[in-house]
Amino acid sequence: MSKTIILIILLVLLLGVTVWMTALGEVGIFKMAPPGKVLRSTLRHVQIVGAAEALAILVGIPVGFFATRRALRYVSPVLVGIANVGQTIPTLAFIGIAGAVLGMGYQAAVVALFIYAMLPIIRNTYAGIRSVDPAVIEAARGMGMSRWQVTWKVELPLARPVIIAGIRTSTVVNVGTAAVAGMIGAGGLGELIVTGIAVRVMQLTIQGAAPTAALAIILDAALGGLEEAVTPRGLKILKEKQWQQ
Repeated sequence: MSKTIILIILLVLLLGVTVWMTALGEVGIFKMAPPGKVLRSTLRHVQIVGAAEALAILVGIPVGFFATRRALRYVSPVLVGIANVGQTIPTLAFIGIAGAVLGMGYQAAVVALFIYAMLPIIRNTYAGIRSVDPAVIEAARGMGMSRWQVTWKVELPLARPVIIAGIRTSTVVNVGTAAVAGMIGAGGLGELIVTGIAVRVMQLTIQGAAPTAALAIILDAALGGLEEAVTPRGLKILKEKQWQQ
């Protein structure tokens, strides 16, 4: 309950700051973004992150899953290594390369965010599948389950919380990364942040940064609830016992 209260307080503060900055109207010779502009930028931000995450999930989960198969055991270290190294590349580099190759705008931002979002999903899917106890898999096979039945009824359900955790991480990170995409004309709340930095108006930067942080908190809380909901009851009981010890 205390965690929920803290999240609500943070959201109220961030949204309050956004309203405050918007109500200023003008700062010196510069005009603050009107409420309609802030709302449109927020929706654009959600659109960019949503499109990139959808593509990352559609590609990242199958890649991470097939990397655990015995037939690809020689390829999996390369795939996981690429995913790990890819996370070390600066966000701005991804955005800059995508902008240079695909041109400025929405498409380049989605492609850059898709690549960046896919890496933790691949890594967590691989780790989640590999973390399933081999004894459980053998028991399922001993019950007469086929290979696909073991996958759908044993491996994926047990790995699901870890996979959702990867999606949660990549989504929250991409909310911030999408703000950087404002540098290549993708729109979203990053446009307000970049403009504020360019003209050195802190209030305009905060007007874009505050709703960005609020959006990250909302998505993190929502995906955290989903992660809790999809965790099998047996794993919840096991975690509770581990905490008690």
